[in-house]
Amino acid sequence: MKILIGQSYFRILDPKELERQMPYPPLGTIYAATILERLGHEIIFYDCMMGGNPEDFNKKIFSDKPDIVLIYDDEFNYLTKMCLSNMREAALSFIKAAKSVNIPVIIYSSDATDFYSSYLEAGCDGIIYGEGEITITEVISAFEKNNYYSERKNIDGIKFFDGGKIIITSPRKMIRELDEVPAPEYSFVNINAYREIWMKNHGYFSLNISTTRGCPYKCNWCAKPIYGRSYNSRSPQLVASQMSDLKKKYSVDHIWITDDIFGLKPGWIREFAEEIKKLDLKIPYKCLSRPDLLLRDNTLPDLKESGCKAIWIGAESGSQKILDSMDKGTTVQQIYSASENAHNLGIEIAFFIQFGYTGENWSDIKLTRKMITDCLPDDIGISVSYPLPGTKFYENVKALMRDKTNWKDSDDLDMMFSGSFGRHFYRILHRLVHAEYRMNKIIRERKWKKLPNLFLHFLRFILLRVQLRKYLIAKNSEIISDCKEIYHSI
Repeated sequence: MKILIGQSYFRILDPKELERQMPYPPLGTIYAATILERLGHEIIFYDCMMGGNPEDFNKKIFSDKPDIVLIYDDEFNYLTKMCLSNMREAALSFIKAAKSVNIPVIIYSSDATDFYSSYLEAGCDGIIYGEGEITITEVISAFEKNNYYSERKNIDGIKFFDGGKIIITSPRKMIRELDEVPAPEYSFVNINAYREIWMKNHGYFSLNISTTRGCPYKCNWCAKPIYGRSYNSRSPQLVASQMSDLKKKYSVDHIWITDDIFGLKPGWIREFAEEIKKLDLKIPYKCLSRPDLLLRDNTLPDLKESGCKAIWIGAESGSQKILDSMDKGTTVQQIYSASENAHNLGIEIAFFIQFGYTGENWSDIKLTRKMITDCLPDDIGISVSYPLPGTKFYENVKALMRDKTNWKDSDDLDMMFSGSFGRHFYRILHRLVHAEYRMNKIIRERKWKKLPNLFLHFLRFILLRVQLRKYLIAKNSEIISDCKEIYHSI
């Protein structure tokens, strides 16, 4: 069959990511294309990450006249998991364009899994939920045999309309032996275009790989529509071999390991470090982990030995009260200790920070600001609590939700429920904490050549502090009374 495959995430529709100039190929989409091509299908790959706009994809539908359109999102990229409304609108336009010329459409994404009615009402012939690689082969095979519509009830892991009703078939069993999944073939995308952007803006070239799928932890705001709480891992030997191949084939300087939790399996990082040493492979990488895992056994030294350059952790808050409310299973002290230990080994550590969780007050915010100042991570990413269907957090705040259910893009940062403070407060707080962090970083690291930057960050911090005070003063008398301590402590 002739299959047009792409994803709904367009970098050009996400101004924050476009400004960062750090694009990665859509790994999940590449996995699907690799598998289908090996089965003998003709693949027309449209790389939406580097695409001009959604209309270009629609033009491909009309010009190439595929037998089927497959919208297969990159679920290894956290930006895809955010279910951004810009990307949903793009996907819906693909469905409508294809159906206007009677071409069937199948979609696989977190957003379609959570908000399936929107996609099915637009005319989508089926939504794949759960892990997608095996399901997509069965779906395409059914179309090839011209019996998809009569046999789809027997295919695990799909949702579809039938007689005006939404049918959800049995969940697909997860692939436990990930080494059996064919390695992604990056030649589907224009690697030189990616390299050019990276080299021009950062002086090195980075590619993405995945070593695990899923996360067993139960943070109650974290949506897991694809893998649930399962956790399966590739072998360290295969991962090291893949990194070596990417180095030889594409002259990669750096790797982003996309896993939600890297190296959780006991002994995995140690074996990985040994494999890297055997291959005499020197390639720095960044990964995601947790502070408690970084304090386990010999994890940090093994990460260092294997080439780890930077670790992002979900610090989230400097308040233990908030961490406990989130069911994080970590402590503030662990964040402090992991940061100190990583820095002592020369490994960069970066924090994901989340403001606005239910019950958070000004004292909790001050503790988070103090943690950032004390630990001085190498980078920070600040967000506000984002309710997604299927989470305990969503159920807790559903009654407080406003009319908006999704962010437009990754820099939206809109509070979509009524919290301790309003939307405007958190927008100011986001900018204030960034200014405070950058100011402290220059001072602590004695980067005196950046004195002009320090001056600008200081001015910005003062102006934002004034705005925050004005925001609080503008509240009604009851809130002002409650916020006297806040006002005087800013």
